[in-house]
Amino acid sequence: MGSHILDRLHQEKFDTAVLLRNTSNTRFLQHHLPGTEVRFGSISDATSLLKATSGVTHVVHCAGRTSVVRTSEFYEINHLGTRNVVEALNTQVTGISRLLHISSLAVSGPATPQNPAREDGPTQPVSDYGKSKLAGELEVREHCRVPFTIIRPPAVYGPRDTGFLSMFKAVSKHLLPRPNKAQALSVVYARDLAEAVVACLCRPETAGNTYFAASPEFVTGRSMAEEIAVQMRSWTIPCPIPAPMLWAVCLLQQMLSQLTRRPSLLNLQKYAELRAPGWVCDASKLQREVGFACKTRLEQGIAETLEWYTRERWL
Repeated sequence: MGSHILDRLHQEKFDTAVLLRNTSNTRFLQHHLPGTEVRFGSISDATSLLKATSGVTHVVHCAGRTSVVRTSEFYEINHLGTRNVVEALNTQVTGISRLLHISSLAVSGPATPQNPAREDGPTQPVSDYGKSKLAGELEVREHCRVPFTIIRPPAVYGPRDTGFLSMFKAVSKHLLPRPNKAQALSVVYARDLAEAVVACLCRPETAGNTYFAASPEFVTGRSMAEEIAVQMRSWTIPCPIPAPMLWAVCLLQQMLSQLTRRPSLLNLQKYAELRAPGWVCDASKLQREVGFACKTRLEQGIAETLEWYTRERWL
């Protein structure tokens, strides 16, 4: 998401600085770097954050871990890393006008179209990822002395994303993933989320508020796979994924991750999220208070994502 946000900031003619680690992959930032100040450090390194935030007026905190080998890594980055950001900003409170913190729908917990998650609703995360993101939110809410805004996106898809790439690859091999449970989902196209971030960044009325940023339409994993098949003009064989098989796949991926020391998006905690009745949010507050709506519908978003994957030879 950082690269999409940087795209939007440059479109709006903001002077920008980015925080990069020495090991950061800059592929999607490369064309912006000549016009961007690069500051090296890490949200795990509190000293580097003091230098990185010096002289800036607005901070977008979009760093985080979505997959790990050890559960503790979620908390080290999503929780304690956010604490470091907050403490660095508190040290320089007089020069900084806003912190925009990107959280996650996982903080709110499962919700259905009949009773979607709302910003003033309870927080009921079902995984350590969600719990670590909630802990990061609390650091911002309870300790940040800089005006802040929190955005909670649901699942993000679009160009440069690897999370949904496996679904595109399955369809390209004529397999149509079909979970047994028609889990309702809110999703957001990456470009829309970047535009929502920048829309909230400098608006005084967003200070102290939390917003969901999501497309107004609800989808399912099955409907996404079917739309991909339509866009690819690919014949497919339905591939049911019953719950016991899904559990076994998550267990196997967790074991492989621990053996290879390489993070995997699938594990037993992810199984709890995949078996929830739905992950749906009501994003009307963002449109009502900020005048911004995530307008990209699934058909258009899948088409643009497929075109990008094909052009970049990811498929």
